Amino acid sequence: MTGFPWAAFGINLAVAAGAALAVMLATFAVAVAKGMHRVVDAAWGIGFAAVALASYGMSAGHGDDGRRLLVTALTAVWGLRLAGHIARRGRGHGEDPRYDRMLAKAPGSRNAYAFRMVYLLQGALVWLISLPVQAADYVPGPMSALAVTGAALWLLGLVFEAVGDFQLARFKADPANKGRIMDRGLWSWTRHPNYFGDFCVWWGLFLIVCESPVAAAATVVAPLVMTFLLTGGSGKRLLEQHMKDRPGYREYVARTSGFFPLPPRRG
Repeated sequence: MTGFPWAAFGINLAVAAGAALAVMLATFAVAVAKGMHRVVDAAWGIGFAAVALASYGMSAGHGDDGRRLLVTALTAVWGLRLAGHIARRGRGHGEDPRYDRMLAKAPGSRNAYAFRMVYLLQGALVWLISLPVQAADYVPGPMSALAVTGAALWLLGLVFEAVGDFQLARFKADPANKGRIMDRGLWSWTRHPNYFGDFCVWWGLFLIVCESPVAAAATVVAPLVMTFLLTGGSGKRLLEQHMKDRPGYREYVARTSGFFPLPPRRG
């Protein structure tokens, strides 16, 4: 196995940053035209797909072709599924209350503030979290059992995320469930099956780059940041703060695992 091509990877980092920025600029233009910034949520998944495709093209002639195709396909499938789900969920709704609250405090232009605090930040996070995907394209040598294990963990995550989203959407579509807590299916085993799914997806992609220890060491910050966002940042923590006063939520918390899936507690 030859050494990791750091010079080529460095160029890829710049191109990937450009791809993430291009997605955010295009999304910002759409948001300004529509007068609604919630469209940026769908751009999150699209940004990862764009970075993966750009890295695949830039890495031609460097890494293993099978690994390059695998990591690109896994990232694009995850990103586009998530983007489609978020777009469908938001169709027909107005501005997201989170953005209304944030932009109400904007000093000066709401759009300029949103661009700085939302679009540029999300673009930077897409670039950072996708580091293992970018690096995997440049790992020399054939794939090993680590890549297979990573793909299996990615698949587990995608299933949890997609099934959890489907179950929640079906639950909310029933008028009889208005005001009730979703505690069925995967949601009876973990309060956040979609966030747990994201966790598995990104640690699975990281395992693929672990076939190069130096590349893994250089990019391990990415799944760590994603884990923080899911559990202590804008994911689980904020959602539970929003839900804590709903009738029945305390009982749901008492019997249901907070993140990792476990059988419901009784009594």
